Amino acid sequence: METKTVAVVTGASQGIGRATALRLARAFSAVVLAAREKNALESTALEVRKSGAEAITVACDLREPAAAEAVVKNALDRFGRIDALLNIAGAVPQIDLFEMTDAQWDDGAALKLHGARRLTIRAWDALKKTGGSVVFMSGSAAFDPKPGFAAVAAINAAILALAKAFAEQGIKDGVQVNSVSPGAVLTHRRETFFDKWAPAHNMTVQQAMEEFPKQVGIARFGKPEEIAELMAYLVSPAAKWMTGAALRIDGGEIKGI
Repeated sequence: METKTVAVVTGASQGIGRATALRLARAFSAVVLAAREKNALESTALEVRKSGAEAITVACDLREPAAAEAVVKNALDRFGRIDALLNIAGAVPQIDLFEMTDAQWDDGAALKLHGARRLTIRAWDALKKTGGSVVFMSGSAAFDPKPGFAAVAAINAAILALAKAFAEQGIKDGVQVNSVSPGAVLTHRRETFFDKWAPAHNMTVQQAMEEFPKQVGIARFGKPEEIAELMAYLVSPAAKWMTGAALRIDGGEIKGI
């Protein structure tokens, strides 16, 4: 079966990935949802269908090399095409530079960097056929590395470089590639972060959530839906001439040019 337009969204079970999938359900005929948590994926799929788009789920761990094949095969077997790939999956451990082990470094890179790299390569031929779009998810830490977020910063910076390399090839192949670097977005993962951050700073979780934006110099946390709007724009016809761009959306957290 061939559907008019198809978007693949990783990390679609929660947070920015889920918000993006729901936003794209208003712009694409079908959305392929990939993440590890099957039940949460099915919940996202239900909401996508309510918006009028078709949806399939692929429960997989993108740290595993075989996962990329599974996602693309499911998309092509069901819909016959891929028009957009949004690489959103990936949580990197927030552990101090001097405490993080080799295994933790490897695990952090396995999903967000290598999982996205493998999936993009596997989907590339399908994207060439449709003149499709790819978005990589980086993060504002890439622009302001700190010892406590060394892995987050290093892996996010690597993603910026990876996206640039894909974009250069995409100019030749007709595939648009960009990256997005969100700042402090209030997701469930962010809330879990405050469970540890608050006591380390002698605060309650509520106090920490009020204090953190002030410390990083922003007026408030971002919302997953706000990031989703940017993601949707980047894979829309209006943004087709934009490629190789690294866009920050961080409420003004990064002060440098």
